[in-house]
Amino acid sequence: MTVRSTKSRARFEDPLSVLYRAVSKLYTIWLIATFPFASSGRKLSVHFCCMLARELAHHIELGNSVIIKKDTWLNIISDDTDEVKIKIEDGCIIGTRCTLSAKNLIHLEPDVITASSVLIQDHNHAYEDLNIPIRDQGVSDGGVIRIGKGSWIGFGAAIVCSRGELVLGRHCVVAANAVVTRSAPPYSVLAGNPARIIKQYDPVRGTWGIGSAQSGRLDAAK
Repeated sequence: MTVRSTKSRARFEDPLSVLYRAVSKLYTIWLIATFPFASSGRKLSVHFCCMLARELAHHIELGNSVIIKKDTWLNIISDDTDEVKIKIEDGCIIGTRCTLSAKNLIHLEPDVITASSVLIQDHNHAYEDLNIPIRDQGVSDGGVIRIGKGSWIGFGAAIVCSRGELVLGRHCVVAANAVVTRSAPPYSVLAGNPARIIKQYDPVRGTWGIGSAQSGRLDAAK
């Protein structure tokens, strides 16, 4: 009887969750129809609480089967060119309460997944002039960020590029609450503040190693 009752309850979802999914589906349809994205793929799912500006949508490119969850902010800092500044490729999933803030370019390759509360930012806030309030100093020139195919970004992680290019190779793992400010080769596991490589996979030997001793060989695997 207990097993049967459990199965019976499992057939019925919380009515509100069904409603939220329906609203998000309608919102996604409306978004694609009315926002001038640089491109938008098929089977998108954008939560109706996602924050993005219609006038800046031409800087955003969304691939197929992209999922963007509740309270995520796709923020474009500069509208000085018509170039794409946020590129999210096929199969990416952006968790709840994430922020992607782009001045130059944030590029997520296919199948990148983020947990909740992740920050990905290709610039910093200027603060060097002591005679001007920080809020009035604008942002730094920044750089570009590329996160490789199949990577996983853990809860509360921050990936920030103050200049140049920050690249995480394919199949990287960023641990919860890590702060990444430098590039890492493919198959790396990063943790800490500032983040460092604590483990890497060597595709030649087919083994995982501790630390970044394998990085020379792994660079060739990009």
